[in-house]
Amino acid sequence: MSELINNRRRNLILGGSAGLLSLPCYAKQLLTPRQSAGPFYPDLPMLDDDNDLTQISGMKGIAKGNIAEIYGKVIDINGNPLSGVIVEIWQCDFNGRYRHSEDDHSTPMDRNFQGFGRNITDDQGRYRFRTIRPVPYPGRTPHIHAAVFRDGMRPFVTQIYVAGEAQNSEDFLFQRIPSILRPMVLADFRPTDIGIVELMANFDFVLMDGFA
Repeated sequence: MSELINNRRRNLILGGSAGLLSLPCYAKQLLTPRQSAGPFYPDLPMLDDDNDLTQISGMKGIAKGNIAEIYGKVIDINGNPLSGVIVEIWQCDFNGRYRHSEDDHSTPMDRNFQGFGRNITDDQGRYRFRTIRPVPYPGRTPHIHAAVFRDGMRPFVTQIYVAGEAQNSEDFLFQRIPSILRPMVLADFRPTDIGIVELMANFDFVLMDGFA
């Protein structure tokens, strides 16, 4: 497991390093921008890795925070759905802790929060996760990390931000994104009353063919 995690982390770093300058001019206004994978891609043993981060298999507790569902599609630049694509997300828990051995944040970890999830797009390119509304991490605005890839390929890596979040204006990584592309990394978490789900947000990944 540790070797697999290390290989995935290396691929994520490589996947997140490509800049917008390599994109054709016509694509810069359409594509989801790449961002850094960050230092905390989970390296602790996975208790569960499905698409529900709020409840761990075999445990009765529910994660702290505002339960939210984020859903959408993975499509190419022409709007064609990309099926059979792996989508991973990871984020800190309600206490601001990542499932990572080097996250030395002093608050305790929420043992009921999975911290990481994986889903595979269907034949219409759709994916869905149940998680919590992201919360601030020291020095960062609320965000969710995401990686999109097929087996054996370099992941496309980005970060999903909360639309209307005041801290976005002070976040150094969000501010690095050209203003015209910022809407492509924003998700609008809207109130809902579907069971325990409090918020819903739609987020589509718009990628180049081959995710180049």
